[in-house]
Amino acid sequence: MRKIGILTGGADCPGLNSVIRAVVRKGMQEGFVITGVKNGWLGLIENDLRVLDVKSTTGILDKGGTILGTSRINPMSDEEQIKKIKENYARSGMDALIAIGGEETLKVGLALHKRGIIQVVGVPKSIDNALSGTDYAFGFDTAVNVATECIDRLHTTAESHHRIMVVEVMGLYTGWLAVHAGIAGGADIILIPEIPVDLEQVYELLRERHKRGKPFSIVVISEGTKLEGYSLPHSDPNVALIEKRRFGSVGEYLAKAIEDNTNYETRVSVLGYILRGGSPTSFDRVLGTRFGVKAVELIKENKFGKMVSLRENKIRFVDMEEAVRERKQVNMDLVDIANVFSARN
Repeated sequence: MRKIGILTGGADCPGLNSVIRAVVRKGMQEGFVITGVKNGWLGLIENDLRVLDVKSTTGILDKGGTILGTSRINPMSDEEQIKKIKENYARSGMDALIAIGGEETLKVGLALHKRGIIQVVGVPKSIDNALSGTDYAFGFDTAVNVATECIDRLHTTAESHHRIMVVEVMGLYTGWLAVHAGIAGGADIILIPEIPVDLEQVYELLRERHKRGKPFSIVVISEGTKLEGYSLPHSDPNVALIEKRRFGSVGEYLAKAIEDNTNYETRVSVLGYILRGGSPTSFDRVLGTRFGVKAVELIKENKFGKMVSLRENKIRFVDMEEAVRERKQVNMDLVDIANVFSARN
């Protein structure tokens, strides 16, 4: 019998379990044995594996996170870890491995595939929606819905207290989450990494709203947005990704700058990991399921080094090389739509 391995790497997000469930159901129907790798690439380094079946994946569709656990371990700079992955992968009898994750996880999978160590198929996961090669990654829709609900709730406080509310959302390199949630939540200003920020213009837009009798505003900002005077941690290439999220937030910096320069009372809400948790939306459950089924089909057809993708609402696949070559920047048409409802109007 052929054997498929499956791992979840990088940050967790809603929808991971729907992919795992789909791979197990479809894989078993096709005659595969499914092996779960615990805690991302660390599981292959430590040979921490478990057999997955219908019983172990029943009742997980609506659960956030991942039943396999995850980690941010990147073994590509450590030849000893790569050697252990090669040995444990070969010893396990896996014919192929499904790597579910974002940019870093898929880059590791591709690198190991190119070195002939594993046969890999990728599944895109990203609440930032920053992966190329697919219109949407699962996890994004849930994060947008959570962020939108938070913005809705902050509206009432902002209006009642005549305050500026700065809402910081995830998005270290791209602003998909900020733009979608900002439009859906009726934000007055949306600031993203793709567009240079003129703080003086931000202050002026807020003053204009006050002059029009609107003494409150919602400002949504991606965590990776570059602001004058705020250089850490996002602009420092020597700071590891996992460390960048531990610094003071750009939202806090912006809120202080607004209050200091306008004298408008300003508060900040950093949504952070709230956006990663909880049950996935129906869209992400369905998308994760479709991705999982397609991943097994690609293995059955011996199509490796590929990533499943969503294009024009159809499940397709692309070369993993294409998916990780560059980050998918926000569509400027979407920014133009957001500007229709900006503070200046």
